[in-house]
Amino acid sequence: MTESPDAESRFLEQLGQRVRTMRALRGMSRKVLAKVSGISERYIAQLESGKGNVSIVLLRRVSDAMGAHLEDLLPSADPTPDWQMFRDLLRKATPTQIAQAKDLLAGGSASAPRRAPFCGIALIGLRGAGKSTLGRMLAKKIGWSFVELNKEVEQQNGLSVAEIIALYGQEGFRRMEQAALQQLLARNELMVLATGGGIVSEPLTFDQVLTSFYTIWLKAEPQEHMARVRRQGDLRPMADDRSAMAELRNILLSREPLYSRATAVVDTAGLSVDDAAARLIDAVRPVLQKEARSFGLRSVAL
Repeated sequence: MTESPDAESRFLEQLGQRVRTMRALRGMSRKVLAKVSGISERYIAQLESGKGNVSIVLLRRVSDAMGAHLEDLLPSADPTPDWQMFRDLLRKATPTQIAQAKDLLAGGSASAPRRAPFCGIALIGLRGAGKSTLGRMLAKKIGWSFVELNKEVEQQNGLSVAEIIALYGQEGFRRMEQAALQQLLARNELMVLATGGGIVSEPLTFDQVLTSFYTIWLKAEPQEHMARVRRQGDLRPMADDRSAMAELRNILLSREPLYSRATAVVDTAGLSVDDAAARLIDAVRPVLQKEARSFGLRSVAL
């Protein structure tokens, strides 16, 4: 029994939406995706609009170009918003860990989960949110080290982010990003961490940030993100595209549900750097006091 034309059309529309969302999560323009996948930009536009009756081979090329799993693009009823993280955990689990998970899901008992060590403050948000500028100011104010995760990736691998993506693709970069984060956590020192804008697209890495840091989403208006990026002299594909603002809005819209998982939000729209820094300090004051009481950390005067 074949599906009705309406059902097939809905499937293609949902598939196109997933491709568009996945591309936006990775901060890729349609032009860049076409270049990396070797598929014409026109064909990708048709696919994203729900009019591309794509073959499984071409769809795999699209998913590989974005460093995504093919199954993430196929429409389905997701049982839980964290299913990607669970899937990735299972892929990396040992047979013993899988057996324990099966026993727990079947109703077995488990000891209470341990609280993840408190590693500091993590800043997330779209490029141009002010993570580096404000993070550096916050770290200096409270006497902690300041770390940019992308720079750690570059230092550990001896390549720039652009070179890593060119050589190993998005998936390779995400693996290195996860390894760099693990090495940072192993230092056992308090820090203010500025993450890359696309870290939210890797469930396992993002969950590690959320559980190890007090996470703050630095939020701004799309035009402010664009202006700040250009003032920094950053003319990567997103900022150099004629439809740059539309792309940026699409990226922000796709990532907002993930950014909103942060513990707190600091809206810097229309604020000067000093005013935004003051708002950020106000946001971290309660957690610094709480952690100082809980773990005997040095109290920070703010």
